[in-house]
Amino acid sequence: MERTVADPMIGRILDGRYRIGPRIARGGMAVVYEATDLRLDRTVAVKVMHAGLADDDAFVARFEREARAAARLAHQNVVAVFDQGEDHGPDGTTLFLVMEYVPGLTLRDLVRAEAPVAPSRALALVEPVLSALAAAHGAGMIHRDIKPENVLLTEAGQVKVADFGLARAINAETQHTATGGVLIGTVSYLSPELVVDGRADARADVYAVGVLLYEMLTGRKPHQADSPIQVAYKHVHEDVPPPSAIVPGIPAYVDALVARATARDMSMRPADARVLLHQVRRVRHALDHGVVEDDELTDDLAPTVLLGRTDELTGPLPRQIVDPGDLGFQEQERTATLGGPARPRPARRPVPSRTPRSRRGPVLLALLLLAALVVGLGGWWFGAGRYTSTPAVIEMSQAAARARVVHAGLGFTVTKRSYDETVARGRVISTDPEPGSRILKDGTVSVVVSLGPERHAVPSLAGHTLDQAQALLQRAHLSYGDRIGRWSAQVPKGTVIRSTPKAGQMLHRDAAVDVVVSRGPRPIPIPDVSGERASRAQHRLTRLGFVVDRLRQHDDRVPRGVVISQTPDGGTGIKGDHVQLLVSQGPVMVTVPKVTGMGLEAARQTLADAGLRVRVEKAEFYVSLQYVVKQDPSDGGRLARGSVVTLTIV
Repeated sequence: MERTVADPMIGRILDGRYRIGPRIARGGMAVVYEATDLRLDRTVAVKVMHAGLADDDAFVARFEREARAAARLAHQNVVAVFDQGEDHGPDGTTLFLVMEYVPGLTLRDLVRAEAPVAPSRALALVEPVLSALAAAHGAGMIHRDIKPENVLLTEAGQVKVADFGLARAINAETQHTATGGVLIGTVSYLSPELVVDGRADARADVYAVGVLLYEMLTGRKPHQADSPIQVAYKHVHEDVPPPSAIVPGIPAYVDALVARATARDMSMRPADARVLLHQVRRVRHALDHGVVEDDELTDDLAPTVLLGRTDELTGPLPRQIVDPGDLGFQEQERTATLGGPARPRPARRPVPSRTPRSRRGPVLLALLLLAALVVGLGGWWFGAGRYTSTPAVIEMSQAAARARVVHAGLGFTVTKRSYDETVARGRVISTDPEPGSRILKDGTVSVVVSLGPERHAVPSLAGHTLDQAQALLQRAHLSYGDRIGRWSAQVPKGTVIRSTPKAGQMLHRDAAVDVVVSRGPRPIPIPDVSGERASRAQHRLTRLGFVVDRLRQHDDRVPRGVVISQTPDGGTGIKGDHVQLLVSQGPVMVTVPKVTGMGLEAARQTLADAGLRVRVEKAEFYVSLQYVVKQDPSDGGRLARGSVVTLTIV
């Protein structure tokens, strides 16, 4: 009987906050669990990295940076990242990422159940994926692991993309692994440049989306082989075939869209997801309006480098004056260069002409041909002839971009300079029109040039009130994070002690800065020292930080040197507060007066005036005269007030 090994992670509480529940998925780098956030009482998804990765300090540092970057990516089509951390347990360090829990299916489930998917539905699913990637690319982030498993479909029908940032951290740290889980697990969606040298930009995500679209349209991956290495080889050396070769009836402009997104030459792909999103919306518009063929849209979407191959031998000719038979052949050849079998337009069959009755026939024919030439040239000029393609200059230096644009016969202008987290200072962030778009041959390309990453210094907040500190952070283009209270005997209550990160550190715009604020001196419980020896009581209070003041007082009931009472007699104080001790000096001492020879009543009064009490004894030979013949103790001695003096009378 097969034994099921219990997952030791289930039931464990990470970082004192996340109780791990059932396992959702397992991959080459991590395991995903459903979990409960005990602090906020909500369900989350926790991705726990495999133990070996947590031992790699470089990976952990990059993982933390990418997780923070992903957490800043707020978009309706992105699975939100809530937290990341390390849990130090008996079995070692556990590295984890806390994400939004998205119940439902993955795009892989949908492909298995429904593919091939109709083009309109496929594009409707791809559009929110591109919307998420467009937000990421605009923020300088690259996903690098777009695949059906990372596209989630909620129960409400919303599309969300998972694993932003994490995939980049994994790939960057494991590209030396030839047969590791990263390459094998995602090889069907790897762009050629990732296969060749492991480095890529946003166009790698564009390529993966193109493969994703092909798979939805056809129900199969474009490159299939017996081993991952063979699949990777095909990515580098073979074009993705047109989906219509598998599923007849798919419009040519959809084939062209897939070909553009999956061009092996990365310069022929859309520059990023924002450009591809614009092209997808054009195609969806055509599909929604029932357009079967759109030559202009097909030509616009086809990879730019392929558009010139038709005319490599004959040069660019107006379509209207090409011989009908040649037209059919040339259109077939151009379509075939998109990566698969062509779907040639039917060539018009020449109509047999009758034998001319006079010499006017050749003249009329010449005039007709001339008119056709004029019409053709005019149509070509007002159609494609006036346009060229916008050069790709993104991430080039301003000087190099200007040279390339001017070399293409276009004007060049810098319309804006903007901060960018990934594009170096002085390099082009974006162009208008976008790379590969149509532009008039005498048009102008407007560019946005990078100022480099935007960084602001943390201002000095120490000594300011909390309101003043918040104003300083706002002026520094930083955001107020958390208030952290700290006891301080030196800094007044409500005054800022320091900031985290510390003053002077450079941070990106709107980064959160925590402010450490004084709570004043730490309260100290005041002990009750009544009844203790004064020396011991003073030592206890002084060691706690209090200043002791002694007062002395005679007390008939409290021994000398013992604390009678204290002020204050409880509660709390702060370091440096005064505590007053009332210390007993014992009872008051009086001198015993001489009363021998006095009458009894006079002796009684004398002793009472001295604060002493009287006890009377009769002499052995008692005569009722009531004279004091003896006193004990004798006169001149010292007694505590209230003591008894014994008188002997006769």
